[in-house]
Amino acid sequence: MSRSVITIERHIIEAERQFPEATGAFSNILYDIALAGKMISREVRRAGLVDILGYTGGTNVHGETVKKLDEYAHEVIFKALDHCGHLCAMASEEAEDILHIPEQFPTGNYVLLYDPLDGSSNIDVNVSVGTIFSVHRKISAAERGGMEDVLQPGTRQVAAGYVVYGSSTMLVYTTGNGVHGFTLEPSIGEFLLSHPNIEIPSPGQRIYSVNEGNYSRWSKGQQRMVDYMKGMDTENPEPFSARYVGSMVADFHRTLLYGGMFMYPADARNPEGKLRLLYEAAPMAMIAEQAGGMASDGERPIMSIQPRDLHERTPLYIGSRDCVEMAERFLAEDQKGAKPGSGSAAIAAVV
Repeated sequence: MSRSVITIERHIIEAERQFPEATGAFSNILYDIALAGKMISREVRRAGLVDILGYTGGTNVHGETVKKLDEYAHEVIFKALDHCGHLCAMASEEAEDILHIPEQFPTGNYVLLYDPLDGSSNIDVNVSVGTIFSVHRKISAAERGGMEDVLQPGTRQVAAGYVVYGSSTMLVYTTGNGVHGFTLEPSIGEFLLSHPNIEIPSPGQRIYSVNEGNYSRWSKGQQRMVDYMKGMDTENPEPFSARYVGSMVADFHRTLLYGGMFMYPADARNPEGKLRLLYEAAPMAMIAEQAGGMASDGERPIMSIQPRDLHERTPLYIGSRDCVEMAERFLAEDQKGAKPGSGSAAIAAVV
């Protein structure tokens, strides 16, 4: 029995045909992102063979040491899309300010926000890393875009996705009509549809993903929730399994396919959270919601948050709806006065 092979280009074209008024600009942005993903994938796979591992000697806007591959991925994405005439501006996790389209190139009606290489600290130990992207429509009157265009809530995203560079390279994206995954076939250099209409299993597998090294700095509600999931609370006779890669794209990708919950909570050291709202949380939230899941900062939907700053951070709970709703119930305790880091006696209180 023959099987039709669907490339990402064919998939995008067929989706575009549903909108006769489409100009093709949006589709071309997705093509160019896919091209950048192929180029980054090539370098990730060659990272152990060429002088691209290690640090550049500089730091990014967050004070984090910049790795060579971070810098490469940042530049590849910008150069792949700066000349296409479909974007008015871009913003990258690696850059302090808006990235303006060079004067010699035309501009368009969209903005792109991206995390060029999430989890790059894991490159040296051959752990999966990824690229995350988010697309918005331009809303300002400025020809080359302004802060108003990039500081939009997740509800205004017109597309979001990520590329995970692991045992295979896979691009997952949504344009608000379901979530679809494409696996790169290296021999022909094409992304082929491998995971159509992805839905997060609910309840799905009982898996939680979090850095428990921060336990002592968590709030009481956060500590009690993890104790419950580990089976230390007698109300839960069936403990969850723990899986934590330390690369958000990899952890979320597993959660998207298997269910459960990935979380990066606020703590005493990072009271506003650690993950970036615009480059990590909001795009992943759009994917999760389109796949039937949920994303929250512990109190409200991630998609509803109005960004105030280009590099704003947020707590994140994302995955199967039942798990995220459970997290919100536990965290509601903290609204009664508990502060991050105040729950050191939480285990004694529930055992």
